[in-house]
Amino acid sequence: MPSRTPQQPAAESGPNSDELDAGLSDELATVVSGARRRALRDGDRQIDTAHLLHSLLESDPEVRAVFDGGPQVARLLGYLVQRSIGYGLRWQGTVEDSGRVPTVVEEGWSPAAAGAMEEACERAVLRGDTRARGADLLAAVVAGPQSRAVEVLGRAGVDARALLARIEAGLEEYAGGGDVGG
Repeated sequence: MPSRTPQQPAAESGPNSDELDAGLSDELATVVSGARRRALRDGDRQIDTAHLLHSLLESDPEVRAVFDGGPQVARLLGYLVQRSIGYGLRWQGTVEDSGRVPTVVEEGWSPAAAGAMEEACERAVLRGDTRARGADLLAAVVAGPQSRAVEVLGRAGVDARALLARIEAGLEEYAGGGDVGG
């Protein structure tokens, strides 16, 4: 049965959509689905890290809990909603680069978003889990200092490095003190 969502080809040297989807929890698969719909609705050719951040904030209570309360989440969502009518317009027609190996991607995942998805799955394995969760993806997105998501966080007054430290502390706690995976 053909999918209703467009094919999401990955970067030449990166994982493909099926490989990414296979390592996701059900909750994170819902996040990815929401990010795909948001990208299509916004007229963007690619899912980028800001789409992923927006979908994570909307659908994952564990992710929202990492932030400094409701006002910070509301401010972030406000910036993300403005993306299609405000400052995000300058992103349309451009590729969000990961800063890693240069790649050309016509449609699908931006290199930064594909890298974050792959890193989220790697974080899950290191934690001793077979599937990535929202916090894994948030950590991967926040770890990319040049990502659009980090730009949005900065505009909303969120210190990305402090946020990453809180996420990682929470993931270590979840994994039983961080001694899983080495």
